[in-house]
Amino acid sequence: MNVASLFSSNPDKAWVEKFFLIYSPVWMALMAMMMLTGWVASWTDTQLLIHGCVVMLPIFIVPFFLHKKYSDKKWTDSYFLKANLYLFIFGFWGNYAGSEYFFDLLGMVYNFPNATTRLDAALVGSGEQGVPLIMYMYTHAYFMTYHATANIALRKMRSYFPRQSGLVSALCFLICVLIIAYSWSWMETFAMANPLMSGIFYYEKMAMMLKYGSMIYATYFIASFPIYYFIDEEKGKEWSVLQVCSAALAASTLTFFMLDFAAHFIGRL
Repeated sequence: MNVASLFSSNPDKAWVEKFFLIYSPVWMALMAMMMLTGWVASWTDTQLLIHGCVVMLPIFIVPFFLHKKYSDKKWTDSYFLKANLYLFIFGFWGNYAGSEYFFDLLGMVYNFPNATTRLDAALVGSGEQGVPLIMYMYTHAYFMTYHATANIALRKMRSYFPRQSGLVSALCFLICVLIIAYSWSWMETFAMANPLMSGIFYYEKMAMMLKYGSMIYATYFIASFPIYYFIDEEKGKEWSVLQVCSAALAASTLTFFMLDFAAHFIGRL
């Protein structure tokens, strides 16, 4: 396999995607350490917030200091900034409003009594649960990994279908988006179903969540993966920061509608 073909032809984007992949096992190890040691239950709110910053901030800080070595762009025009802005906006919406659908439709339960700093929608959902601020930080990390790997898979798929094939290429792209979106949502749900997490994060009906709820969770990525993929995908056709922020808001709105349609036509698991 030609490894170079897995990454963007735009050098400014390619090196950031490689960094995201390298950092992925690091944040996973940081999360695993917190679970295995029991710190997630014993730490104070301040300690949890510090851990969240340790997990999230390198995604921005490390590329900020490395970009001059790998890119000829100003940091304000660099892909690492655009990727972080997109992921922050989309992840913020997902936690602030989207989590309410997970609470009320999918039976998701957060039990973080020591995570007292919380932030979530005032009018969306029943309001019976709150979203700990640390979840915004952790979401930034795992959404980074999901989107980076989705980019690679979508890029590889597109290489098999010349652009002039039109409808066939578009259809295959959509099918690939659906498969990747469902795969990531299912894998995350399955990974969370472990004894280390059972007391602090779980789904009331895990079997139903794995079979059917993962399709609802996948709406996040069905909306986001195709948009995120095209950010600075080609050199010379880079997006502006305003376009990236608008794209993240568009993905958030699309997800909102799909979640609400699920509430109408499927209801609570």
